[in-house]
Amino acid sequence: MAPLVDIFLLRELATAIILFFITRFSVRSLLGKPNRKLPPGPKGWPVIGALPLLGSMPHVTLANMAKKYGPVLYLKMGTCNMVVASTPDAARAFLKTLDINFSNRPPNAGATHLAYDAQDMVFADYGQRWKLLRKLSNLHMLGGKALDDWAQVRAEELGHMLRAMKESSKQGEAVVVPEMLTYAMANMIGQVILSRRVFVTKGEESNEFKDMVVELMTSAGFFNIGDFIPSIAWMDLQGIEGGMKRLHKRFDALLTKMIDEHTASAHERKGKPDFLDVVMGNRENSAGERLTLTNIKALLLNLFTAGTDTSSSIIEWALAEMLNNPSILKQVHEEMDQVIGRSRRLEETDIQKLPYLQAICKETMRKHPSTPLNLPRVSTAACEVDGYYIPKNTRLSVNIWAIGRDPDVWEKPLDFTPERFLSGRNAKIDPRGNDFELIPFGAGRRICAGTRMGIVLVEYILGTLVHSFDWKLPNGVELNMDESFGLALQKSVPLAAIVSPRLSSTAYAS
Repeated sequence: MAPLVDIFLLRELATAIILFFITRFSVRSLLGKPNRKLPPGPKGWPVIGALPLLGSMPHVTLANMAKKYGPVLYLKMGTCNMVVASTPDAARAFLKTLDINFSNRPPNAGATHLAYDAQDMVFADYGQRWKLLRKLSNLHMLGGKALDDWAQVRAEELGHMLRAMKESSKQGEAVVVPEMLTYAMANMIGQVILSRRVFVTKGEESNEFKDMVVELMTSAGFFNIGDFIPSIAWMDLQGIEGGMKRLHKRFDALLTKMIDEHTASAHERKGKPDFLDVVMGNRENSAGERLTLTNIKALLLNLFTAGTDTSSSIIEWALAEMLNNPSILKQVHEEMDQVIGRSRRLEETDIQKLPYLQAICKETMRKHPSTPLNLPRVSTAACEVDGYYIPKNTRLSVNIWAIGRDPDVWEKPLDFTPERFLSGRNAKIDPRGNDFELIPFGAGRRICAGTRMGIVLVEYILGTLVHSFDWKLPNGVELNMDESFGLALQKSVPLAAIVSPRLSSTAYAS
């Protein structure tokens, strides 16, 4: 009898266990347990996952994957989960509906080795220190009133640039657009932050700074194996981290020199504090957060690099598109001649009367967003999007480049057609993060802090360059429109053009 009892008991126990799990599953389902089905995506390789599939142009590869797998794409990247949003609705779900859940950045080599171990504003965790850095930046440099306060600085620096370009024209020399823009923008930002021009003359020093900025943006945009398989990060298989460390030393030396010289000249600014004076004076805040010298260096690094490179890349692409489409250049010249004339320079107050110029800027941001893949975010808790389960600690990339070229959103998306923003629903689309069809600066809490400044710089500088000169390519030179991937989307071949003054000579004098 004993064996029969044992068998009976085992059957009862097995039945109880099965019933327990069935009941538990049913109850959790009724309570709203999220669907465990992950979004679709490529299978990838063992151990390293989808990393080798991305290639040298990840934004293009991911856009093509989205056509196959859908607007929310899942990739296993080494030991990490990653999702990619590739349509306006998918971007809205992550950056608006689930914004707070995706308000932090994942750890990565760029934050560690370039941004002083995430002590900056771009990579810092969402919290008190980030809020303080953002608040100080908005109040004293990037916000609306602050931008109005340093409008004269922008006008003065553009004057320097126009005169240098006029001299190049007289000598028959081509203007290398990204070098010229970096020189002018770095000096604009230097005037606001440090009360002085960073580069007195354009030349080796300013070109070296431009090269450093491009290297930073390029290396920070790489998909680094060590970020996705942390256990082998020490091996630095791609050599990315070693390059970051060397570049960081150069930037740190430059920033240290700037701060030391600024401190030594404090007596010259009595009663007229600049941005760095204000930040130094607000190192403690009411919430008890204290900014260290490292935080301040990291913030300056953000402002000087992102403040120059992202805006300059959009302006360079816009000029290249106009050289590629002479009828667009002719039309914007006609608009400017009618509104401004040729006896004076364009002023910032003119921009609102120049809808075609504004449409050119929007069209460039659509087709050539400065950041093709937004800076990555990471989920702090599991969530659900489009019926798919997104685990905790999943990295998020929004493919801004793919959204701008989506044929379901834009008619003939590969064409450069500013007119699409002049009428109908598109005329109301704004690039400041609320219209998810056009989010060149991102959206949500972690939208680029310099969004307002970026739009002002692009519209004003591009408008001034177009109004002040006729543009053409050097004889025998073909226009190259290839992209070079990085944190910012560069032209693979920098734009060089011949310019000819088109205003009265007095317009270039001030």
